[in-house]
Amino acid sequence: MIPGVISTGLESWSTEDDSRQYFRKRLWGSWSMMRALVVDKPSWKKHIMLDTKTGLDPPGIKLRAAQGFDATDFFITGYWIWNKILENLATIGYDPTNAFTAAYDWRMSYMNYERRDQYFTRLKSHIEIAVRVQNKKAVLLSHSMGSQVLYYFLHWVEAEGYGNGGPGWVEAYIDSWINISGCMLGALKGMPAVLSGEMKDTAQLNAFAVYGLEKFLSRHERAEIFRAMPGISSMLPLGGNAVWGDHTGAPDDQPGQNISYGNFLRFARESNSSLTKTNLTVEESFPYLYKNSEQWYKEMVMKSYSHGVAHTAHEVEDNQLIPAKWINPLETRLPLAPSLKIYCFYGIGKPTERAFYYRDDLDPLSKLNVTLDTMFSGNGGVDHGVVLGEGDGTVNLLSSGYMCAKGWGMKRYNPAGVKIKTVEMPHEPDQFSPRGGPNTGDHVDILGRSSLNDLILRVAGGQGEQIEETIHSNIREYADKVKIYEEGEEGERRRVPP
Repeated sequence: MIPGVISTGLESWSTEDDSRQYFRKRLWGSWSMMRALVVDKPSWKKHIMLDTKTGLDPPGIKLRAAQGFDATDFFITGYWIWNKILENLATIGYDPTNAFTAAYDWRMSYMNYERRDQYFTRLKSHIEIAVRVQNKKAVLLSHSMGSQVLYYFLHWVEAEGYGNGGPGWVEAYIDSWINISGCMLGALKGMPAVLSGEMKDTAQLNAFAVYGLEKFLSRHERAEIFRAMPGISSMLPLGGNAVWGDHTGAPDDQPGQNISYGNFLRFARESNSSLTKTNLTVEESFPYLYKNSEQWYKEMVMKSYSHGVAHTAHEVEDNQLIPAKWINPLETRLPLAPSLKIYCFYGIGKPTERAFYYRDDLDPLSKLNVTLDTMFSGNGGVDHGVVLGEGDGTVNLLSSGYMCAKGWGMKRYNPAGVKIKTVEMPHEPDQFSPRGGPNTGDHVDILGRSSLNDLILRVAGGQGEQIEETIHSNIREYADKVKIYEEGEEGERRRVPP
């Protein structure tokens, strides 16, 4: 089980004088985090932010991901995350001897997981030992950002000079991948998090954590913290205008919509900004972000991640050798593992951030150039400067569904014919339940959904082939409008060069 951002607690292991009071206390994912925010905010910030030059621990600081089931079953006391899934797995015979939670320090860039903590080496070894002991291939279960981490691992583990598993490792060791609410093409709300410190669940947190960060930290402080967590930037949107649209339209635009979703950052009011006076697409928002942030941040993102599209099989194969491409399923391919099965389970029907109205930041105390224009609300799905679209409240439908519905159906992205099966889960919350009840489709609360747990048990129990694909949304229609084509298609010749 590979958790997402919210699921993994971070605890202090430093014995330096400034850190001794926090030894083995969780500075992320506990009441200790809230206490530190209230009582000693500068110290908490110092501990939680990584060194901007190395992307690793600052001098004298040592935060590590909590390990074991306790690291992920609850965020704080009473707020379950993986607890219900663990309880259900136990009913069919799983326990600590044959189930494992691969928690990670999600603040770091993916290559630093290995450089500092040998995370991928440990995961590879654990899978190999489990397969030898059980004499059965492993089932991998990931949620949210954990799905990107797992996709990266599938490349790292086979690559020469990295995992050295060779091209047959995944086929030999992995039976199935259960991809729950995976942000395979990023999360659009990641952009305002690092651009201007906006929240509204931006970093895939629960309401409790959002309250703490908004209550005790300014927008500038939040932007500063998010930028100093390179892992957060792995969730910036992938695929550019081909996926998310341009000024003429977007794949998920609705009939009668006044302004296309392709206008991702909107500057509708008169602006004296020297940076821009026009609306920006997703692709155009990256240079804008870099102009509004520090040079070290720009260098870190561009070195660690790639956000484009590979349009030919030759490009895809070349990218298999480039670690920065390994997070991006539009630039790399699935493993050559014809027996592998991928199950995409995600929620739909909960309004999700799709575009944003921005203006110059006029606050003289602010150190940021721009802020959300919260005066925009009302019709057209706009809520205080946020344009809402389709998704699970955190991850947009195009991100969670495109690769499953169409992308991995293209030969260059799936040359071995790995079998993909998708089940969408409509958001039908119980109005009397604070966590949405048994039929929620919310990004985090879905982990407690009854039907999701039933599907997980089927796959983990070796009965995944009985699951029927279930699509409720218009994802196939949207996917057909995405400007990514099979080689040789007429549309390929018409596409706009990246």
